[in-house]
Amino acid sequence: MELSKSKILVTGAGGFIGSHLVELCCKNGTDVRAFVRYNSKNSWGWLESSPCKNDIEIITGDIRDYDSVRKAVEGCSTVFHLAALIGIPYSYESPIAYVKTNIEGTYNVLEAAKAEQCQNILVTSTSETYGSAQYVPIDEKHPMVGQSPYSATKIGADHLALSYFRSFDLPVKIVRPFNTYGPRQSARAIIPTTITQILSGNTQLRLGNTSPTRDLTFVKDTAEGFWEIARSDHLFGEITNIGMGKEISIGELVRLIAELMDVEVTIITEEERVRPDKSEVMRLLCDSSKIRAKTEWRPAYDLRKGLLETIEWLKYNQHLYKPEIYNV
Repeated sequence: MELSKSKILVTGAGGFIGSHLVELCCKNGTDVRAFVRYNSKNSWGWLESSPCKNDIEIITGDIRDYDSVRKAVEGCSTVFHLAALIGIPYSYESPIAYVKTNIEGTYNVLEAAKAEQCQNILVTSTSETYGSAQYVPIDEKHPMVGQSPYSATKIGADHLALSYFRSFDLPVKIVRPFNTYGPRQSARAIIPTTITQILSGNTQLRLGNTSPTRDLTFVKDTAEGFWEIARSDHLFGEITNIGMGKEISIGELVRLIAELMDVEVTIITEEERVRPDKSEVMRLLCDSSKIRAKTEWRPAYDLRKGLLETIEWLKYNQHLYKPEIYNV
């Protein structure tokens, strides 16, 4: 599928992955419309400092509002739907907020895309939909288990999107990234919270459970995965994983970061950072054979290279983070 010079929409464009995807789409010659959440300050999130800021059309609105979503989708052939609430701890505080944003927001995108007869709709999922691995590596046939309100709403959104493919022939693709990291990631995530605590002079790191394992992909590689799935003519009505096929425990990850930053650290477990036992996803390891077989996606970053780039970026952007505060 030819994407260059086509009109595309990215929802959640001011966010972590969304802003990197916008920049990749601009680099690849597409006409980008970025949908960011309306706010009184007219802030465009990470796009405020993006080199592509003046080359894209920015629309503000709310993914929960069908009217603004329909306006954003109008005239676009491809839609990358990334807008979502993603913080797992906050989903314990307000599950309904996740239902409204993640499920109703996805409904708005699907309905608008159906009305506008879009040719290519990518809905962003998450490896959290799998729950703790029942077998490894985790392929797209692995059962889905909602172990948090967040993951439950993402499962609901995925099934809703696939139902539109089956019921209305809507050309939907489900993109399921495993854990993504890199510049611009929220402070609530383990990598930025570890790096910013060290950069602020702390060597006693306040963290949650360090036993779970994760499969980590650098954000630029994740964005490339979205692009390659969008280009494919063969992934409609399907789920496609993006991941490295390598796992590391949180504890090992923290020690690797400390080694790269040339410091010695100790870990202090704070109960408020620990997920409930039955809600914690203990193991994630991606089977990425599908995306590798059906697209040209090949990651450019290993974990060390990606962490070094992330550390360097955070050194110059530490003022944007508050490592002393636990951010749910």
